[in-house]
Amino acid sequence: MKVAQALMQQDLSHVAMSINSKTAGDVERALGKDTLSLDDFMALISPAGAKYLEAMAYRAKAMTRHRFGNTMQLFVPLYLSNLCANECTYCGFTMSNRIKRKTLSISEVLTEIEAIKDLGFSQVLLVTGEHETKVGMEYFEQTLSAIREKVSYLMMEVQPLKREQYETLKQLGLDAVLVYQETYSPQHYANYHTRGKKQDFLWRLEASDRIGKAGIDKIGIGALLGLGDWRVDSAMTALHGKLIQQHYWQSRVSIAFPRLRSCEGNSTGGNALTNRKLPNERDLLQLICAHRIFNPQAELSLSTRESAVFRDGVMPLGITSMSAASQTQPGGYSAPSKALNQFDIDDNRSVSDVVSALSMKGLEPVWKDWMPFTERV
Repeated sequence: MKVAQALMQQDLSHVAMSINSKTAGDVERALGKDTLSLDDFMALISPAGAKYLEAMAYRAKAMTRHRFGNTMQLFVPLYLSNLCANECTYCGFTMSNRIKRKTLSISEVLTEIEAIKDLGFSQVLLVTGEHETKVGMEYFEQTLSAIREKVSYLMMEVQPLKREQYETLKQLGLDAVLVYQETYSPQHYANYHTRGKKQDFLWRLEASDRIGKAGIDKIGIGALLGLGDWRVDSAMTALHGKLIQQHYWQSRVSIAFPRLRSCEGNSTGGNALTNRKLPNERDLLQLICAHRIFNPQAELSLSTRESAVFRDGVMPLGITSMSAASQTQPGGYSAPSKALNQFDIDDNRSVSDVVSALSMKGLEPVWKDWMPFTERV
């Protein structure tokens, strides 16, 4: 487990000290380089880097347009189940929450897919709570077999699996896997994950190694900003992405920026907007620009957790993939019900409104940029 091993060797207290000791001179040196080190990235996300946000945004925008053109990938999450066997203090699906639980039947999944296609989407992210006995490999295999031919790019955000399970799902058409570490601090991680298999910090950290060894096309990573020191977690995310590219070069890397949001029965996220650990929007912009400058090849993704105003503002500055018109409950596209939400979203605009916003920024929405080789001939 090469990536996980390298991450575990990091001294997080040293990372924090290094970030907070950066000076204006460190930031300027970083901005003057073509290729940045992790130490340079830490300068860009440091408190000292905040004064250079305009210069960072200018460079990030130029690098994004050079690498990805004037385009924005659009995808939509499809929540299959809110069953969960974990106790996580920040999530609406946590097992102790007394909410209505639902797992979509294959027939219901197909109904959701048709509703999603009617919205224009062809790239779909399948999401579930983590309940491997009731929502596990058998269910995943049935679901992928039923819907794969109906979408162009298929992603999953579910519990971490074994390498051979990823290989099986790849054979069924799985293109990308997203596993967010939540926080890279084992101590903070233990505080927020109090019951269930998700308590196993290392099993989750090693997921990117298993995904990479399975040859999955894209590996999605990220930290839930607000659980711990967001700068430290972000530095570790940046290192994580670089290590994946180094060891599993056949896979693309996608980095997301989820901030803690309020949700049902949530003691941690209930005060998310006043959480002192939560980066504000200016911090988040600084972070996005730093990731782009540090890793020009990485895909950067932003969800509807953020406001419409913020999403519109950062569209040209580094983000390459966005969700739109998201529903975070099972059956949400054909039969919406807020009672089953995993978390509250902020950008509630329609697909057409998001597309219009992209157009105003000079960006073209991309609904489909990938298809199996057999479809091309």
